[in-house]
Formats: sequence, structure tokens, C-alpha cells
Amino acid sequence: MRKMNILLILAVILLIALPLGLYGKTADFSGSDDQGTTAITQVQPGYKPWFKPLWQPSGEVESFFFALEAAIGAGFIGYFLGVSKAKKEK
Repeated sequence: MRKMNILLILAVILLIALPLGLYGKTADFSGSDDQGTTAITQVQPGYKPWFKPLWQPSGEVESFFFALEAAIGAGFIGYFLGVSKAKKEK
């Protein structure tokens, strides 16, 4: 069991490090918002948005909300996996 855990950890590290090592310098890590804006201006250069956002958070606050959303999602997944495992063991 211990060998399997070590192999899994090494596989995860490899899955993270290999793409970053191969494509890290040339990859475009822009978000989908940036790509969507670029596509819209290419298709219709004179496009005007229908409305403006009520509040535009700074980059740090936006990153915080993204991390918070990921943490809440991971919490829900972990909770339901734990509940299902507990039910299975009973």
C-alpha cells in the first residue's frame, strides 16, 4: 500500500511538472475572459458592451474569490466522498 501511495504521488508531481517544464515558457495562460474579449473584437471591432459591471474587484480580490470557490468545491467533494465511504463501511 505504501509503494502505491508513493507511486501515485510521483505520478501527480510528474503530471504537474512535465507540462510546465515543456510548455511553461511558451504557453499562453490568459483566462477565458481575455480570450473572449479578443475573439469579440476580431469578429466585430466596433462592439460596445451592453452594460458595465457594478463593481470591478482588484486582481488580488479576484484571485481570492477564485481560490475560495475552489476551496468550497473541494470541501463539498471531500464531504460527499467521506459520507459515501462511511456508508459503505457500515
